[in-house]
Amino acid sequence: MKRKLLVIILLIFSSNVFAQVRSLIDIFPNLNIDTRTAIFSEAGFVRSSQKASGFVIIGNERGSGLDPQIVSNVLSMNPGYFVESISVISGINPALLDIYNALGNIRDLKGRLYDSASKNQPTPLFEEATRIVSDKQTGAIPDPAPSRTLPRSETVYIRLKDVNFGNTYYRGEMTLVQNGLRYKMSNFRSMSYLFVPVIREGRFVAQLYFEPITEGVLIYSVAGADISDFFASRIHVDSAISKRLAVITSWATDGIKSR
Repeated sequence: MKRKLLVIILLIFSSNVFAQVRSLIDIFPNLNIDTRTAIFSEAGFVRSSQKASGFVIIGNERGSGLDPQIVSNVLSMNPGYFVESISVISGINPALLDIYNALGNIRDLKGRLYDSASKNQPTPLFEEATRIVSDKQTGAIPDPAPSRTLPRSETVYIRLKDVNFGNTYYRGEMTLVQNGLRYKMSNFRSMSYLFVPVIREGRFVAQLYFEPITEGVLIYSVAGADISDFFASRIHVDSAISKRLAVITSWATDGIKSR
């Protein structure tokens, strides 16, 4: 009887250790007060830069508690432009399965607004959004029903009709890590404007990371892109990447909140 009781106590203790939830400061111990305040604001903390300007990625700083692959997935492509954002959805406590199911609603990306400088009004960034069969077969397929189980990894293929680039094609790769869920998006076809390639295949990568923390849900994201010199001199590249990352992040945020 005593031995059985000891086993139960050890199981309870071990489960509490492995289920320990981290806080924002556990993950980013070197944040200053202004950055921390921005992270908890509605817009979150966002910054962008060209590689040449000495951009320091918070998620890549010494002492960061992030899985190193989250940032290295973007840095490995050696992009010319970076965007990093950090936000916390406060007051909710979803399971990773809820987050996974929120990311499965690809069609909810349709019609999400961004502030268009050229049109001087909020404009849908993606006029259409659908899951497709594969990178070889681009026929539309429906989003699945909410899952009852959480896969260790999964790859999905997505077609988004971009207001600027027309049909764009992405590969979404989801992977469970120790404390959260890593989600990588990259273009598997070139993105073009009036049939002229703007971003070549594989030259846009957005890496998102989701983790339930003591303050709510952490959403960390970093994106990188290379844009042709012709268009880089004619558009605000940082803004273009930031707006797309913001729309994707807001889609994930709203989906998580609705769970």
